[in-house]
Amino acid sequence: MTSSDRATPTRRGVLGGAAVAGAAAPVALIAPASAATSYQPVRYRGAPLLSRADRHLVSRFSYGVTPALAMEVRAAGGARKWFEKQLTPGAVKEGGVTGLRGWWGPGLSYVGNAGAAALWDRQKREIEGGWEVMASYQRWALVRRIRSRRQVLETMSEFWENHFNVPVNGDAAFTWRTDYGMKLRAAALTSFADLLRIATLHPAMGIYLSNAVSTRSAPNENLGRELLELHTVGRTAGYTEDDVKNSARILTGYRVAMWQDFSATYKPQDHWTGQVTVMGWTRANADPNGQQVAKEYLDFLAHHPATARRIARKLCVKFIGDNPPDGLVDRLARVYRQNDTEIKPVLRALVNSREFKSSVGKKVRDPGEDVVATYRLLRVGLKKPASDGAAANAILWQAAEMGSSPYSWPRPDGQPVNNDAWSSPSRMLASMSTHYVMSGGWWPTAGITYRSPKAWAGTRPIRFDMLVDKLSQEILHKRSTAALLEACCNAVGVRPKDRITTSHAVLRWDFPRLLTTFFDSPDFYLR
Repeated sequence: MTSSDRATPTRRGVLGGAAVAGAAAPVALIAPASAATSYQPVRYRGAPLLSRADRHLVSRFSYGVTPALAMEVRAAGGARKWFEKQLTPGAVKEGGVTGLRGWWGPGLSYVGNAGAAALWDRQKREIEGGWEVMASYQRWALVRRIRSRRQVLETMSEFWENHFNVPVNGDAAFTWRTDYGMKLRAAALTSFADLLRIATLHPAMGIYLSNAVSTRSAPNENLGRELLELHTVGRTAGYTEDDVKNSARILTGYRVAMWQDFSATYKPQDHWTGQVTVMGWTRANADPNGQQVAKEYLDFLAHHPATARRIARKLCVKFIGDNPPDGLVDRLARVYRQNDTEIKPVLRALVNSREFKSSVGKKVRDPGEDVVATYRLLRVGLKKPASDGAAANAILWQAAEMGSSPYSWPRPDGQPVNNDAWSSPSRMLASMSTHYVMSGGWWPTAGITYRSPKAWAGTRPIRFDMLVDKLSQEILHKRSTAALLEACCNAVGVRPKDRITTSHAVLRWDFPRLLTTFFDSPDFYLR
């Protein structure tokens, strides 16, 4: 073994402090590289990289640009053609998600009235608690995001489930929550008018915001208020308390048999009748069967200019940046209204905008996106969980440690999509911890296979600077930089031109530190 093989890893210049010999903590930040020529990266000839513009589009509408995804994009003829195909999910073969819902038992197969009754019965008989069903739903969502080839559908399904938030941790909504998520997923790329009807009138939303117990004699205002404030026009639209009251009255009649069999029905005898007016929209509302009035009301809200602007702005914040210019929001709102609230034309206009094209590096991955991207880019193999600690179960705990697990946001406003919410030191430390233990293959260990260092590096000797460029291409989908190369050298205590063999310390002991340098780089935290 050479002296370089035995070199003690240090972190000089990586964390901005003194060298830390043998430090086990992951690399967090990359300081600017020195001007030394020894840190000028050389190139590794790998698979062709996507262009900067293509990588940007795919990164924003996926959970990590893997080598396999890059190959799909090239095969499609570029990111724009890939994106267009993704807007029709049925045209994209699913592959690795077949049978995935069954990984956690039968709980996720129960939908509709019969399913709600079965889930409630299983909880009463202590066969499967509602919290267990919801944990399975969260895990299914995360694993699906890892494995699905329908990446645009995955990102938009998550977006709408957060916008129309029904937390998975409620006492009763679990009986309908899987059904709710499946219906929103099926409509995720249709129209906002469709999504609004599905979400507002669904039993899960009725249970969560008390519309399931709202009657003509005692209208409950929770859903009527949040429908205006959060789901459609927003607080600044100028609605009044009388508008909120009428909004609640319109939605009476949609009942759920709470704490019985949780069956959902419409009861005309519970619908409030009489004239209703909301923000200038008015109906006589004389028929006890108010379902048509409710649908017309929701259609009015979906097409309202204030709703158009609010949805346009939220899409901009999610996919472009936290402070989108008013001009862009106005343009997308016009597209929204001109196309009868359809989602696809708005997304096309968004990715065509100069603001989108110039927004590279302006969005932070949230905890769920972080943990899913880590699994995808490490290219681990996941198996059906056979124990509580299996990876397909542990992934939920990993996301929670970073700050948020899927659909657990406790308030009706849904999980934030802005950067500030996910840029705290505690989140950073939690991400670093997950990146490090997974880079080492130390946890989780059940139901998962990790790539070996030799699989990453190859069996032939390779110069360290070329290995860094190879890993940068495969993990970050970018060429190495002088700063990244210097950070990697500092992380494992080698020089750029050192020859890395299969017996070298970098592959035998220090490879987790090397991998973590990529996962803790700014390029990974930004999507």
